[in-house]
Amino acid sequence: MRKRVVVGLSGGVDSSVAAYLLKEQGYEVIGMFMKNWHDDSVTISDECPWLEDSNDAMIVAQHLGIPFQAIDLSAEYKKRIVDYMFAEYERGRTPNPDVLCNREIKFDVFLKHAIKLGADFVATGHYCRKGEITNDGLVVYQLLAGRDVNKDQSYFLCQLTQEQLKSALFPVGELTKPEVRTIARKIGLVNAEKKDSQGLCFVGKVHLPDFLQQQLKPKKGKVIEVAADALVFQANGNGNDLHQQIEPYHYSLQSGSEAGEHPGAHFYTIGQRKGLNIGGYPKPMFVIGTDTKENIVYTGQGEDHPGLYRKGLKIKSADIHWVRNDLKMKVGETRNYLTRIRYRQKLEPSTIHQEEDGMYIVFDNLQRGITPGQFAAWYNHEELIGSGVISA
Repeated sequence: MRKRVVVGLSGGVDSSVAAYLLKEQGYEVIGMFMKNWHDDSVTISDECPWLEDSNDAMIVAQHLGIPFQAIDLSAEYKKRIVDYMFAEYERGRTPNPDVLCNREIKFDVFLKHAIKLGADFVATGHYCRKGEITNDGLVVYQLLAGRDVNKDQSYFLCQLTQEQLKSALFPVGELTKPEVRTIARKIGLVNAEKKDSQGLCFVGKVHLPDFLQQQLKPKKGKVIEVAADALVFQANGNGNDLHQQIEPYHYSLQSGSEAGEHPGAHFYTIGQRKGLNIGGYPKPMFVIGTDTKENIVYTGQGEDHPGLYRKGLKIKSADIHWVRNDLKMKVGETRNYLTRIRYRQKLEPSTIHQEEDGMYIVFDNLQRGITPGQFAAWYNHEELIGSGVISA
């Protein structure tokens, strides 16, 4: 009996080729489009409009000769993703909705709908791979980087569980993007040349301040410029104390001079350059810190400003997630892993310390723009082992 797979057809070329490959491999394939967003008022121009994507997905399904249906998950998306985003920005943190979307929507809500249709698996167009090994007689699933190093999307799946991986297929993970487009052209897909979508998962490219202002109201505050030589040295990797090694710089109104006004500290994130609207300085101005309680944005001049760089980070115990549960670290244990703190960042050598109050990741090299609310993911070569939300 053929295995049944429900493919999340987004209207893009990657998921379309994924559906084609699965059909060629003998699976019974069903295409399903997820509608997770209704408000088009915050999207920029007509990039990634859901109606066009839905039509493309339907045309692809017809072309491939597979059943197709659309499902409205907007209520779940708002509750699990959008409301979480607003709450995090209000706290002065920067969430990653794409990571959450995979954990909460594609491989949870969507997966459950697929199972109701009798599916054995769900599949997506992610550029990553699934491995399978046996450990003490138990099957363990591995989340591996995609073959295309320029498109590897394993980071976006860093919060998946063993149970979710068990039901997942990633058909394009062994291919490069050019190879995927070649297949799409060869079989005559309507979206063979379609540009990759940008912006928030399922929402499209948005003007973030407009998006956030749906719930977070503008509130004028001071922009403080902190001179590089005014920063007090705070260990940044020297010494044996883990807290010192990951300690960020602390700022106050006395740290620098007033450089202008901003519409709300919760609209800004560490490392941000655009949106400050402050000129007249020798070097470009970057956000090096925010204080949402006092509504202050701290900035520094130049890409080399020390406020942009840190040696390490902390993840609270409750926010640590192991894709490989069998490799979970014990308190007091230390390991060397490769870590990234954002999508497409190259993997950085690091030492991970599991302590009673959480996990400390200390990098061999200073890292730019470590941002609370984002996800850090650690790897053993090409395998993603675990991840967690950066707390400090």
